[in-house]
Amino acid sequence: MKKNKYWGDFIPTFNNLSVVKKDLFAGFIVFLVALPLCLGIALASNAPLASGLLAGIIGGILVGFLSNSSTSVSGPAAGLTAVVAAQIIILGSFEAFLAALFVGGLIQIVLGFCRLGFISTYFPLSVIKGLLTAIGIILILKQIPHLVGWDDDAVGEMAFHQANNETTFSELQHLSSHLQSGALIVGLISLFILLFWTKINFLKKYSAYSMLAVVIAAVGINSALALFAPEWFVGTAHRVQVPESTTLAGLFSFLSFPDLQAFYRPEVYLAGFTIALVASLETLLNLGAVEQLDKRRRIASTNRELVAQGAGNAFLGLIGGIPITSVIVRSSVNIDVNNETKLSTIFHGFFLLISVAFLPQLLNQIPLSCLAAILIVIGLKLANYKVAKEIWDTGFNQFFPYMVTVMAIVFTDLLTGVVIGLLVGLCFVLYSNLNRPVQIIKEFHLSNTVYRIVLANQVSFLSKNKLMSTFNNFPSSSHVLIDATESDYIDGEIISFIKEFRDNKAKLSDIKLSFCGFKKKFKFEDLFLYHEHITPEIQQSLSPLSALGILQRGNDRVLAGKCLNRNLHRQIDATAKGQFPLGVILSCIDSRAPAEMVFDLGIGDIFSVRIAGNVISEKVLGSLEYACAVAGAKIIVVMGHTRCGAIAASLELFCNKQLTEHKNLNTLVRDIHSVINLHDLESHIPRRDDSRREDFEEHLVGLNVLHSIDGIKKSSQTLCDLERSGKIAIVGCVYDVKTGTVKYLTPVATEEITSDNDSIADFSYAEPAIS
Repeated sequence: MKKNKYWGDFIPTFNNLSVVKKDLFAGFIVFLVALPLCLGIALASNAPLASGLLAGIIGGILVGFLSNSSTSVSGPAAGLTAVVAAQIIILGSFEAFLAALFVGGLIQIVLGFCRLGFISTYFPLSVIKGLLTAIGIILILKQIPHLVGWDDDAVGEMAFHQANNETTFSELQHLSSHLQSGALIVGLISLFILLFWTKINFLKKYSAYSMLAVVIAAVGINSALALFAPEWFVGTAHRVQVPESTTLAGLFSFLSFPDLQAFYRPEVYLAGFTIALVASLETLLNLGAVEQLDKRRRIASTNRELVAQGAGNAFLGLIGGIPITSVIVRSSVNIDVNNETKLSTIFHGFFLLISVAFLPQLLNQIPLSCLAAILIVIGLKLANYKVAKEIWDTGFNQFFPYMVTVMAIVFTDLLTGVVIGLLVGLCFVLYSNLNRPVQIIKEFHLSNTVYRIVLANQVSFLSKNKLMSTFNNFPSSSHVLIDATESDYIDGEIISFIKEFRDNKAKLSDIKLSFCGFKKKFKFEDLFLYHEHITPEIQQSLSPLSALGILQRGNDRVLAGKCLNRNLHRQIDATAKGQFPLGVILSCIDSRAPAEMVFDLGIGDIFSVRIAGNVISEKVLGSLEYACAVAGAKIIVVMGHTRCGAIAASLELFCNKQLTEHKNLNTLVRDIHSVINLHDLESHIPRRDDSRREDFEEHLVGLNVLHSIDGIKKSSQTLCDLERSGKIAIVGCVYDVKTGTVKYLTPVATEEITSDNDSIADFSYAEPAIS
């Protein structure tokens, strides 16, 4: 079935029973982890326990249905506990806070419809990965007390300074005096099962069931302790505590409703804006982090996620919940148990609803220490040292914000730490922008040396000093091109500075200032005061050796990965009225050896004559004579290339003493055979399976190039006279298809060209080849 535009993968999944089964199981496992977190975050927020469960239910069912994220699971937000607790006090009651939550939800919906989810693309990856690592570390540190039976601090609380006047680290120092033997036994056995489950071969393929197995084992062990060691039995205080109600009316008593009079108070709207801002920031950050965890890289719409979260928060404001966001802990479990679609999120919400309505007594048998073991293992996966190593390898600019984010979250709280990490990341962006607002590329065009100034994507007023020092260092009479093709934003002060430089400094120093790529709003038309193509004046001024120098520098640029930046449409317009090429290149038809790309040339720079094996014929000679005698080309370059198919095939036919069955192709084959005969190479041809066969073929390529040059001089009096008078040069070279280098075979008397004394023409074997 085709996916629905709005509901993503929700509808089609019901047609696939195996997917539904996988998501049903994944939703149940997420539910087991989410249950104590919902209660703990509500407790840490000084809100009713039922409000946390309501948040989990709505975060699963309503938000899960509206969102198109396959992996994200929403629920009570640990990063908002301090905000919620503070706003309840400021507004005077939980009912007034619900009014603010309703307003905050509506604001989030507006943010989503205004498509402000794009701001998530500006969150540095180092900060997102720092968030994941920090949450992993906090889960480990915070759950160790619960693992041993000290449950004084709320399960979902993640701040450094705790409600029990302890800190994350100070609490660990007092563990020995708060041990609960039964909880410790359950916790350690649970941890052992989780850590060693995947070490046992036959259990590996059932890794998703390890968390369910731990919960069942924990309840069984505690039941056994009640029978055989009552003093170690894990009591109610150390187990899950779902509020119980035996009647339908009792269930409705869990609901709370907003104080309608509070909507007349301005501070409610300020609180609503605060909730919307913080919840949206945490959601977008967590959504990005979850996508980093997902190996399948399933991407969700950030704008739709804001609408979904806003709808959930607005509804919770009407029924008595606390704010929700996308949550990493639940989402990472969802990914770990290999969920398929967002149905797992929706199922987890229904499981929470069913647990509150029908199964509170059963769920209240689950020891917190076994859930702590699950969260510790999740923390170990999130705080993977390999992530830190990868970021370290990327450089200090990534590693420092990453470490600051980790340390800030661990030693403050989730929200404060993320803000600190984002500010540090922003500082590095600004520092990079200050130091490299432009890229300076020195380009050697046919007519002039041009300094191309490539502006950054964002050029703020902070870049003015760097730009000023760059512009002031240009030599007099130079050509400068300011390229804003990649710039989306240029500060008005920078625009004014560029105009001032154009109107004053450039004119005084005779600097030819060109522009390209500026958007219309910046009011700089494309202007080029240098030529990207050969003009009649340039062609006339060239000598054969300077033309060869242009070719060599072009190949050098190709090898260095610094090809000239040319505009195809501009070249087409400029060359439409006539052509004045610097030379003509006779090359093979091989698809790997395009002359313009080999020498980094543009439209109109050369004539290109291509024929298999770069052999000579009357028509080829006619093309060469036209290029030089009529069109004014200054040089003829005969270019062979390594691994030439024409050479290899002709050599094979020579060894077999035969020609092809194709009449016209035989003309080419005979020409290459004549080169072998001319140089008496038959006795030196290695066998096909000889490792030296490829070297011999390359040697033959070079000899064939020289043979073609000799044929040009013998067969064309016109070209011979032009060369003798110094109007043209005829040179040979071999292009290496493996390295991209051009090796010249004929002497070149110019400093601009680097010749290789070890000419291919001097090739010889140390021992006779086996025939």
